[in-house]
Amino acid sequence: MARIPLLQLSDISLTFGGEPIFDKLDLVVHPGDRVALVGRNGSGKSTLMKIMAGLIEPDKGTRVVPVGVTVGYMEQDPDLSGFETLGDYAASHLPEGEEYRVAMVAEGLKFQPETLVTSASGGEKRRAALAKLMAEAPELMLLDEPTNHLDIQAIQWLEEELRGTRTAFVLISHDRAFLRALTRATLWVDRGQVRRREHGFDGFEEWREEIWEQEDEARHKLDRKIKAEARWAVEGISARRKRNQGRVRELADLRAERGAQIRRQGTAAFELEAGQKSGKRVIEARSISKSFGAQVICADFDLRVLRGDRVAFVGPNGVGKTTLLKMLVGEVPPDHGDIILGTNLAIAVFDQTRAQLDPNASLWDNLTNDPTMSVSGQSDQIMVRGTPRHVVGYLKDFLFDERQMRAPVRSLSGGEKARLLLARIMARESNLLILDEPTNDFDVETLDLLQDILGDYDGTVLLVSHDRDFIDRVATSTVALEGAGAAMVYPGGWSDYQNQRGTVAIDKAFNVVKTASVAKEAPKAAAPKPSNLSFTERKRLENLPNLISKLEAEIQKLFTLLADPKLYSADPIKFDKASELMKERQTILDKAEAEWIALEERA
Repeated sequence: MARIPLLQLSDISLTFGGEPIFDKLDLVVHPGDRVALVGRNGSGKSTLMKIMAGLIEPDKGTRVVPVGVTVGYMEQDPDLSGFETLGDYAASHLPEGEEYRVAMVAEGLKFQPETLVTSASGGEKRRAALAKLMAEAPELMLLDEPTNHLDIQAIQWLEEELRGTRTAFVLISHDRAFLRALTRATLWVDRGQVRRREHGFDGFEEWREEIWEQEDEARHKLDRKIKAEARWAVEGISARRKRNQGRVRELADLRAERGAQIRRQGTAAFELEAGQKSGKRVIEARSISKSFGAQVICADFDLRVLRGDRVAFVGPNGVGKTTLLKMLVGEVPPDHGDIILGTNLAIAVFDQTRAQLDPNASLWDNLTNDPTMSVSGQSDQIMVRGTPRHVVGYLKDFLFDERQMRAPVRSLSGGEKARLLLARIMARESNLLILDEPTNDFDVETLDLLQDILGDYDGTVLLVSHDRDFIDRVATSTVALEGAGAAMVYPGGWSDYQNQRGTVAIDKAFNVVKTASVAKEAPKAAAPKPSNLSFTERKRLENLPNLISKLEAEIQKLFTLLADPKLYSADPIKFDKASELMKERQTILDKAEAEWIALEERA
C-alpha cells in the first residue's frame, strides 16, 4: 500500500528578476524521510524550503499538504517583532499549558527564554527559532542551517534529538558530520533542477562528480557532432548544387540544444598569499590568566604557536574562545602572565559578526572605499596583493554577478557576505590568519575550497569553529576551553581531541571538569564532615581535589610537550614514552574524578 506523502510539490516554477530559479519542479516528502537539501550558495535551497513551508507562492504549480499534517519551518532570520522575550516567541504557537516544552528544549540548546528580544543577538534569535520548531513538534520539520551559532555540545544534543525522533525532516546544513549522522536521502539543487538520491549525505560528493562527468561526456559528444555537421554544411556545397535542407535543419537543432544546456557555475578563485615570512615563533603565551568578574576565561595557560601551525579553539558558547584569540594577538591584555608576539607579523581577521562590512554600502564601495585597498586616482580599481585590479573582475573571482556590484551588502545572503569578507582579506598579504567561525553560511564546495587554500597557505592559522569535520580537516592542534578557566592543548583535530580524552564523554569534558575545578578550589575546612562515609573515605574525599589538580597539571605539561611537531622526528622514543605516560595519567584522572563524584553523592 502506497504511503500518503506529507508534502507534494508538482510542476513548480518560480522566477526572480527575470531569471528562473525552478522550472517544472516535482518533489515528494514521505513520513519518516530524513532528507539533506544541498547545493551551492545562491542555488535556491532556502527559497525551495520556503516554497515547501508555504511562505513563498510559486509562479506556477501546486503544493499539497494532507489535512491534519503540520509543516514547521525554522528560518535563518526570524521575525520576532511583537514579542518581548525570546521565550514568548518560542511558545507563541503552543497550546495553553504546554509552555514547558520550550524549557525542555532550551536546556539542550543553551537557549535562555527570558532574554529580551531587543537585546538578543542574531545567534540567540536563531536558537529561539529552532527551539520554537522543536517544541511545536510538527509532522514535518524544515530546518534551514540549524547548527549555525550552536556550539559543539548543543549540536550533539540536537543530533541526538533528531536521531531519536520519528518526525520527518528536511535539513539544510554545511556541517558534514551532522548531515552524515542524520540523513537517509539527498536532494541536490543544481541549476534549477532538483535531483534525489535515496542515500544520505555520505557519498554525495562522489555522486555529484559522477553526474558532472556524464554531463561533460554528453556535451563533448554533442560538440563533436555539431562540428562534423558544420563541416558537411560547408564542404558539401562543392559536391552538390543543392544542400540537404533536412541536415541543415538538424544542425540548427543541435546548436539550439547546445545553447540551451546550462553550464555549471565556475569555482571561486580563492587565493591566499603569506607575503613576508613571520618569525619561527609566532605567539608564545606564558601562564596567562583572564577573568571578567566571576567568569574565568583561562588560568595559568601556556601555548606556543610556531609558523605554519593551524590551531583550532573549541568549547561551549560564551566560554571565552574569541576573548582568548584577542589576547593571543594583543588586542586584549591578560590579567596575569606574558604574551610574546613573533616578528614580521601581518595579521588578517575573519570575524563572525562581519563587522568589517558596511551593510548599507554596496559591494563596490565596500572594497574601493577601503584605504588599504584603494588605488589613487582610480575609482574603479583596487589593490590586490600589490597589483591594481578592476573591482568587478576581482569580485567575479568570488562568484559575484556584475548586477550585484551596486547592491547593498545587507541584501546578500549569509554565504555571500562571508565570500565578500574573504575577498577583502585575500586582497592583502598576511602571515597570521584569524578565522572566527568561518564555516557559518558556506556551502560544502566553498568549505572544500577554503580547506584546500588553508592547506597551501604558507602562514599560521588560528581558528574558532564548531564544525567538527572542518576542524579535523584543517587543525594541527586543538585548544579545548572547558569552563572555569580550564584550557588544554591537544595535538590534532576534533576527533583526536575526543580520542585523547579516553573514555571521558564530551558532556563530562565540558561539565564535570568544571565541577572538579570548583571543588579543588574550595578550602578543605569548608567541606562538611560526611556522616555516611568511613574515616578512610572522608580522608580520601578531602585529598582527591589535590590529586585531580596534580594530574591535570601533569597532563597539561605532557600535551604541551607532544604538541611540538618536531618531537616525533627528533626523539621518537621520548615521544612514545610521553604518549604512554599521558594515557596512563588520563586513566588515573578519569578514575579519580569518578571516585570523587561517587563519594560526593554519598556524603
